[in-house]
Amino acid sequence: MTNKFYSFDEAAALIPDGACITVSSSSGLNCPDRMLKAVAERFKKCGSPSSLTSIHPIAAGDLYGIDGIDHMAIDGLLTCVIAGSFPSGPSSKPMPRIWKAIIDNKISAYNLPSGVIFDMHRDAAVFKPGVLTQVGIGTYVDPDQEGGAMNELAKSQPIVKKVSFAGETWLHFNSIAPDVAILRGSSADENGNIRFELEGAFLGALDQALCVKNRGGKVIIQVKRVVAAGTMKAQEVHIPGHLVDCVVVDPNQIQTTQTPYDPAISGEIRVPETDLETVPMSVEKVIARRAAKELKEGDTANLGFGISANVPRILLEQGRNSEVTWVIEQGAVGGMPMLGFAFGCAANANAIMRSSDQFVYFQGGGFDVTFLSFLQIDEQGNVNVSKLVGRPYLTAGCGGFIDIVNRAKRIVFCGQFAAGAKLSLNPNGLSLEAEGKAKKLVRQVEQITFNGQRALQQGQDVTYITERCVMKLTTKGIEVVEVAPGFDLQRDILDQADFPLLVADETKKMSLDLYMDSDFECSNPDVTE
Repeated sequence: MTNKFYSFDEAAALIPDGACITVSSSSGLNCPDRMLKAVAERFKKCGSPSSLTSIHPIAAGDLYGIDGIDHMAIDGLLTCVIAGSFPSGPSSKPMPRIWKAIIDNKISAYNLPSGVIFDMHRDAAVFKPGVLTQVGIGTYVDPDQEGGAMNELAKSQPIVKKVSFAGETWLHFNSIAPDVAILRGSSADENGNIRFELEGAFLGALDQALCVKNRGGKVIIQVKRVVAAGTMKAQEVHIPGHLVDCVVVDPNQIQTTQTPYDPAISGEIRVPETDLETVPMSVEKVIARRAAKELKEGDTANLGFGISANVPRILLEQGRNSEVTWVIEQGAVGGMPMLGFAFGCAANANAIMRSSDQFVYFQGGGFDVTFLSFLQIDEQGNVNVSKLVGRPYLTAGCGGFIDIVNRAKRIVFCGQFAAGAKLSLNPNGLSLEAEGKAKKLVRQVEQITFNGQRALQQGQDVTYITERCVMKLTTKGIEVVEVAPGFDLQRDILDQADFPLLVADETKKMSLDLYMDSDFECSNPDVTE
């Protein structure tokens, strides 16, 4: 039997100079952090492996204790990154090294939709000539705009083309050929079979392993422990040993950022609903409460990070959480999506799918409604969640956002009307004590992550919910359909948008029950959603 167990340094030595590596991670979730650190340590020691291209369907690492890709942000080690998202956080945190390398134009960097990157792996595994898709048309991923390039170096090396096929317009993403996969599981048996029993998600690890193995590369998997051969049931094996070349063991790997281990998010136990925390009163909770009113019993609903992540907790408070099935891009189906650092996992999930399969569902629009956040909205109904020029690393990039909105039937965007506004609760709702420091309804968004006009052409139903008003996207423009108590329509809404808003003939009042809570605290973070 071939020995598949290596030290971290021995595993790093398997990566040749100039290799393309693919890494499975979602921020801190499933991040093979110790292995990525070993690659950096070996480079510092002997100058190899050098000139790597690194592919990340979702972000690898974060700013809160799991460095991930930041380990490898060293001159000469990394030359190109293709990622769905990047480590991000508030301006109070130091800029991640990977962001500095991108901004300084030291590496070519591309931000592509996460689902498309999974598609790239699946197509590369069977030697197809790249991905042909309509995901991303009309957004910054479209070569008519930025082609997904994050800096000048990337713009000089385009990887996305616009093509005509069968009478329709498509985006063609170049084929990839990864040489090494760096993945993570929970347990490996003595034959190299990999089980994910302690993980909150599978992500796309199997797809990445298949892609690399089919193309003659090496599959390296970090695990927490080794078990005896024959002790894994066949249906428990997620990555079979014949796809695995190398196993490294980190007994200290944690489940996700600041969560060493929670059996509820790996599906090993179910916790009482009374153990699940509710959301303290805040402006964000007001918005989430109004968003929850968009749900219908029996809906299958997706949600993204930020204010939208609070919507399931609203249903929990109302005793309605069994009415809706939540589906999130990391793979959880049902249960209660987690908040904070554990976002991407769910307690009491009914199932955990592979992210790559979940994105097939999303791209085709099989679900009923999605709840997503926004940084900026413009007069065309476009939304930006992926770029702020002045503070780039405050945003993670597009992640799965572009895949999700591609054919979604109903889209609900949630966010504060203006960044940094000072608000307080009174018996009639919210009072505006000081206007925001930055407008979020702008003439033109800094980057188009969602194309409003394409949504109209496809017949998608688009709603924008803020603490001041509810707006709908129409063929004539963005229309205010509800106004919150305590706000003046002209002064606090129409005058605070950089473009003309339409007003419905019969504007409704947002319900006062959205604001009723005795322990209200207004939060005004320095990072928008």
